[in-house]
Amino acid sequence: MNTAALLKKYNVAAPRYTSYPTVPYWDTENFSANGWLGSVANTYVNYKDEGISLYIHLPFCESLCTYCGCNTRITKNHSVEVPYILAVLAEWGMYVDALREKPKLKELHLGGGTPTFFNAENLELLINGILENATLAPDAELSFEAHPANTTTGHLTTLYKLGFRRLSLGIQDFDPKVQFLINRFQTPEQVALITAQAREIGYTSVNFDLIYGLPGQSIPGLTDTINEVIAMQPDRIAFYSYAHVPWLKPGQRHYTEKDIPVGDEKFALYHSGRQLLDGAGYKDVGMDHFALTTDSLFQAMTEQQLHRNFMGYTSQHTHLLIGLGVSSISDCWTAFAQNPKTVEAYLDKISLGTLPVEKGHFLTDEDLKVRKHILNLMCKENTVYKEGIPESVYGRLLPLLHDKLICVTEKEIRITARGKSFLRNVCMAFDEKLWLKQPKTQLFSSSI
Repeated sequence: MNTAALLKKYNVAAPRYTSYPTVPYWDTENFSANGWLGSVANTYVNYKDEGISLYIHLPFCESLCTYCGCNTRITKNHSVEVPYILAVLAEWGMYVDALREKPKLKELHLGGGTPTFFNAENLELLINGILENATLAPDAELSFEAHPANTTTGHLTTLYKLGFRRLSLGIQDFDPKVQFLINRFQTPEQVALITAQAREIGYTSVNFDLIYGLPGQSIPGLTDTINEVIAMQPDRIAFYSYAHVPWLKPGQRHYTEKDIPVGDEKFALYHSGRQLLDGAGYKDVGMDHFALTTDSLFQAMTEQQLHRNFMGYTSQHTHLLIGLGVSSISDCWTAFAQNPKTVEAYLDKISLGTLPVEKGHFLTDEDLKVRKHILNLMCKENTVYKEGIPESVYGRLLPLLHDKLICVTEKEIRITARGKSFLRNVCMAFDEKLWLKQPKTQLFSSSI
């Protein structure tokens, strides 16, 4: 079966597996904030020498990018910045109290929303507040997401002085028609300037985000975009599939299904984009992620040190990830927790002095086993069952084996070069909760 036929066959709704169990299958009824804090403290005691990861969600944007599936708050009122930062620092204080000491930070990422909605001075207030109650590991990786249209030299220099060395720019597409439909505007010249400034200041890794399958997108337009991107030589490129979920994100009703490339048209966009990236020396690191051979993400892959968490692929491996801010998700390896999804609900909990977790899940022994296999496949492209592959899993792997997406022995499953584009589909075969309770409505985006 050729690649196009495979892409059609496996284009099904599938989780991105930044966690297992995935959020829709969490057992929220048996979750408690006190139990969560106890799990966090236990994990920290067991693994504190390796350090922790910290994700901070900064939800504000001045305008709505209509394609966006993130948790955002649209406002031009910048007086929201300091109160929100103080709330995040209060939440951080609650976790530090639970850990009973200043933890070592191995990884810190600012996501959104638009972190560069906040002015440079307020971002400095935030990071200094975090670091008052933490120490930085010598090899800590600090990174932030930025909108090319509002990122200033002040943002770059201030965050660099604070220890940030990786910058992630949301490009998506340079085609004016696509930018109009998704209400996201930046020029190649703006992006090239910011990239050059960042490198001159000393940033060692620049990441571009691109999306295929956007409304109005065409192969000539996407080709021009990718060629512009290649000329700027970002160290990493995330090449995501657009997820059309207007029932969850009403902003996507700004355009209609007629504007969205599907089927053969979308597959052609994906295939064309991958070929261009491959020809320019970008290596397929894992699901949706490409990197130059000089980048730490590629090096982590070759050294079998790649890790995956709620922030995506990372070269840093920690057992404890704390998410701060509205909608953030935390992971202490044996449990997950998520904060409220609205700014008001988040701030209300902070004002009451209570840890702002809204729901979560405590992993069972079986969950931990399945999680291990899915992480192995996502990060190392193989996994081993010491007692042999369970019959239920083996049966679900047979179509993938037939299509040469995997190799299987009595105890081991290995992803083939052909199968790297179908990681989500392979991992689904291991997802016992998904097979036990098939969703009645679409919970996940399509896999291609």
